[in-house]
Amino acid sequence: MSIHQHVDELDGLPVFEFPPATAGTALPEPGAVAWRLSVDPYDDSDEETFAERWQRFTETVELSGVRALVLGQWGEVYEESASTVVEAVIAAKDRLTSLRAVFLGDLTMEESEISWIQQSDVTPLLTAFPGLRSLSVRGSDGLAFPPVRHEALRALRFESGGLPAAVVRGICESDLPALESLTLWLGVPDYGGDYEVSDLAAVLAGGRFPALRHLGLQNSAIQDEIATAVAAAPVVAGLETLDLSMGTLTDSGAEALLGGQPLTHLRRLDLDHHYLTGAMVQRIRQALEPSGVEVVADEQGDEDVDGDDGTVWRYAAVTE
Repeated sequence: MSIHQHVDELDGLPVFEFPPATAGTALPEPGAVAWRLSVDPYDDSDEETFAERWQRFTETVELSGVRALVLGQWGEVYEESASTVVEAVIAAKDRLTSLRAVFLGDLTMEESEISWIQQSDVTPLLTAFPGLRSLSVRGSDGLAFPPVRHEALRALRFESGGLPAAVVRGICESDLPALESLTLWLGVPDYGGDYEVSDLAAVLAGGRFPALRHLGLQNSAIQDEIATAVAAAPVVAGLETLDLSMGTLTDSGAEALLGGQPLTHLRRLDLDHHYLTGAMVQRIRQALEPSGVEVVADEQGDEDVDGDDGTVWRYAAVTE
């Protein structure tokens, strides 16, 4: 299942698609929008390669005013890595002096399954742009993220059907003193998600990201184990919002949350796409909502039951 769609805003700016050369579209001011660049290699009417479109963008738009970039399809699925896009953006770093936000891999499910997106090491973007405040990445095939230090990054987001353990550890062991929001779609083993709860240890221990106020550990096939670890994790005390949605959370994981440290300081707890009983959802609401916590638990996942042996199959929201 895939639910990824185009982003419509980034860093508070509306997304504007940089048009083909033949479009004759009037362009907005450089800093008024998040500029989206994408090509369709399967559309004969789109005659530019991504490199050509990027080159025309750099010659047409005053790069010093550009605040946000949304990078969509850059080539044929399965074949072309994001590394060429990363390199192109970095090559323009001396002109992109106002760049604050990047979304790499803005492809919809119609363009590519999330597991097909060919990623790369994305940490060079952080090294090249010390003023970057937001980095979002979709797709994990070929993704690398060795531990990195960055003074300004406030939001880090990874959307995937399966994050490799090395990537999870690299993210959690990075030194990001300004980070306020961390979102990880962890995914499932069939699509590269070979992580274990222990790979999250550095972030769960607290202190690694002292400014962290939002933590999303989502879309996991081991959501109960994650919930159990979160229930005792020091990082939770400093959070305002906690997102454990999109995974296979059952009453077992929810029981651990209710029996763990207090969650009444949170503004929001998101458990959507869960496998909780109605009685458990009610218990969570009764425990937290009187303290002002917004509990999101409306969407329930669909179970499959094996007719032969009664095995129950539960699925994360985004896999392939």
